[in-house]
Amino acid sequence: MADVSMRQMLEAGVHFGHQTRYWNPKMAPFIFGKRNNIHIINLEQTVPMYQEACGFVKNLAAGGGRILFVGTKRAAREAIRSQAERCGMPFISHRWLGGMLTNFRTIKQSIKRLFELEEMLKEGGKAASLTKKEQLDLSREHEKLERSLGGIKNMNSVPDAIFIIDVGHEKIAINEARTLGIPVVAIVDTNCTPDIVDYPVPGNDDAMRAAMLYATGIADAVLAGKASIPAVPVGNDEFVELNEKGEPQTKPAAKKKAAKKPTAKKTAAKKTASKKTATKKAEPADTAAEPAETAAEPTKAAAEPTKAAAEPTKAAAEPTKAAAEPTKAAAEPTK
Repeated sequence: MADVSMRQMLEAGVHFGHQTRYWNPKMAPFIFGKRNNIHIINLEQTVPMYQEACGFVKNLAAGGGRILFVGTKRAAREAIRSQAERCGMPFISHRWLGGMLTNFRTIKQSIKRLFELEEMLKEGGKAASLTKKEQLDLSREHEKLERSLGGIKNMNSVPDAIFIIDVGHEKIAINEARTLGIPVVAIVDTNCTPDIVDYPVPGNDDAMRAAMLYATGIADAVLAGKASIPAVPVGNDEFVELNEKGEPQTKPAAKKKAAKKPTAKKTAAKKTASKKTATKKAEPADTAAEPAETAAEPTKAAAEPTKAAAEPTKAAAEPTKAAAEPTKAAAEPTK
């Protein structure tokens, strides 16, 4: 960020205020004196206040903040537009539309319409099939929206801060910013009040060279803030968290727990437990063998009835023998 010196401010005419009859008494602490009925601004106070404002803008840009450049008066239009485009920030240089901050939802609809018209008016777009009268109406509507909203068409939400040249000319913008609590950095001339600005910078707001000096310094602060953001190489679909200072946070590596060495007592206890388990497993096997012996005994018992059954058969044979003896006895008398 290039520091603006007091000599540069003198050469740009920053020290010239308004006529003494138009002064605001609240600017008295910043007035050095008067010459030819024109107040002279004390640059010894302007330089540090301007550097403080640039430091705030730099820190805001370093955190990814967005600063809206506003300057709709003729002396500031070109400076605001060129420097805002150089640092990649939104700007308003034509006319401030009421509700541009407090009614941003409606403004987004107008921005959406602006993009639609750009698509239609491209070569080979839908406008090619329309009549010349309809094409002319669309081009006029596009020019009007581009003038008013072209500088903020890439702004998806309200800004984080506003930089304004000429507080008296941009009262509506300041009131909307204060309603939403948005910080305001502004150039305050001797005919305005510094109380409505968060970062006032006493100085001439009518000279083109002074306006270019202010806008250039703020744009340099934005670029310096963006350059201070660390580039963090990340893979696909990875997010990096930043701390309060904007530095990437690294996750602490998980500490591996050291494996505990088993003691001799625990090893002996494990061996004893394994022996008991093996003994318990062997006992059911012996128990299972006993039923097998029991099953063999019924087989032996079954064989005994078979033997008993054979004895009646023998007894039955004996009566047959006895019956044969009478037959033999009967044959003897016949003889």
